[in-house]
Amino acid sequence: MPYAIIAEDRPDGAALRGEKRPEHLDYLEAHKDLLLAAGAQFADDGTTPIGSILLVDVDDRAAAEAFAQNDPFAKAGLFRSVTIVPWRKVFFDKQRVR
Repeated sequence: MPYAIIAEDRPDGAALRGEKRPEHLDYLEAHKDLLLAAGAQFADDGTTPIGSILLVDVDDRAAAEAFAQNDPFAKAGLFRSVTIVPWRKVFFDKQRVR
């Protein structure tokens, strides 16, 4: 089942995000078979990262939680909050799929 993982960075997390970004990208690459989409959230200025959104296709909530907890960003303490919710794809890439 697809899950959305919505993570919000700590206010002082910019340097940590930059430091851990290569490890985070390697982690995503190693698990790309689970990813439907992944990317950073930005402040209204369009350039300041403030968090992450990942859509993962896993068996259950426990697997989504494990995926989120094993992300190098999470392990480094970058996030002040992480929300995990089931997600249903209705539109994707400008096309209705359901």
